[in-house]
Amino acid sequence: MKPVSASFPTIKRNQTTKPGESSIYSKAPITGSGSSIGAILIDTGRLSAESADRILRLQVEQGKRFGDTAIELGLLTEDDVRFALSRQFNNLYLPAGDNSLSYQLVAAYKPFSPIVEKLRALRSQLILRWFDTEIRLNSLAIMSPGIGEGRSFIAANLAVVFSQLGKRTLLIDANLRAPRQHELFKLGSNAGLSGMLAGRIGIEAIAHVPSLVGLSVLPAGAVPPNPQELLGRTGFPELLQSVVRDFDIVIIDTPAAHEYAEAQIIAARASAALIVVRKDRTSVPETIELARSLQQTGTTTVGSVLNDF
Repeated sequence: MKPVSASFPTIKRNQTTKPGESSIYSKAPITGSGSSIGAILIDTGRLSAESADRILRLQVEQGKRFGDTAIELGLLTEDDVRFALSRQFNNLYLPAGDNSLSYQLVAAYKPFSPIVEKLRALRSQLILRWFDTEIRLNSLAIMSPGIGEGRSFIAANLAVVFSQLGKRTLLIDANLRAPRQHELFKLGSNAGLSGMLAGRIGIEAIAHVPSLVGLSVLPAGAVPPNPQELLGRTGFPELLQSVVRDFDIVIIDTPAAHEYAEAQIIAARASAALIVVRKDRTSVPETIELARSLQQTGTTTVGSVLNDF
């Protein structure tokens, strides 16, 4: 099997979660397929009813499309029209003014950007070459040798693009050393995977993302003193066996493999692993060592992704 590869440009990191936030604050999809562009934009506050009437009158007179007419009048932007079209075709994304999630989730905020096109290409390669929901080959561990190489960024955005495809997608933050997904999705940092593995909380730790239909997140939860032991017990594989039946796609964020041994445990429990490397940062010998160790443990490696920061 040829490796899956892609190249990603630099993404500026900005917003973080507020202390004590315990849930996702976002708007549920208001209008979808079957509604006109004008109705969608009025419902979402991007267009007034009076402006819509004005656009419709000129549209009838000139025989143009609603979006083209609105842009010509200066009442809408191209981004407004793309937003409405995405709602019509159930390809939901968040408008620029919505800060319910971190802007690092580029697949949610900038679906037409080149980097998201590359994420979609990666998604297509994974579907064609690996994922098979009928035999439950549908869980993927996102790995890298070191710290700061983009595992969490790619795991989160890959989960978003799978959910945009209509797949029931679960993102698990299994990095119990330095978790990130609760920050990206603005979740609380208490309830999560660590609590489930310790038997202190149940399936309610999985949070649905209202603004991204089909996407759920299981954050890491409180950072435990014994992450390797927690992930090495029977509870973790039992949890994975359960969620791969309930979800079409399961994406798993992991700790740095060269630093923490439990990354190998996580990958061995998943259906496969995807290796992330970052230009001018990732050590080539450490990457080779990671690939060899995955092979030795019988873990299927579907390919690699180059973060071109």
